[in-house]
Amino acid sequence: MKTKVAIRGAEFYAYHGFYEEERKAGNTFIIDSEVTLKTFDTNNDNILDTVNYEQLYTIIRQEMSNTQKLLETVVFNIIQRFKSELPNILSARVKMEKIAPQLGGKVAKSVVEMEF
Repeated sequence: MKTKVAIRGAEFYAYHGFYEEERKAGNTFIIDSEVTLKTFDTNNDNILDTVNYEQLYTIIRQEMSNTQKLLETVVFNIIQRFKSELPNILSARVKMEKIAPQLGGKVAKSVVEMEF
């Protein structure tokens, strides 16, 4: 049985961006993340048999507070931490949206997505 645990629409105000002005002003970011469990074939109702989505959120929040120039670096760091800190997962996907990036025209969002 394939089991996924996800966080959708986690919103952060953070200071990521290639240009110094972006890092000073900050921006709104939305994160969606999803992990697929190696197994979940029990009816023990024990959180140790799954991934606590609070743990997903904590990793994301910590990485969002570490200012980076590239959004790819932030997403990569989240994925790497999922891989190293969540031994019960087979795969993960993380999508970051930067709302209304300053590009000289109307743009709803820029998006970076990674998975393993």
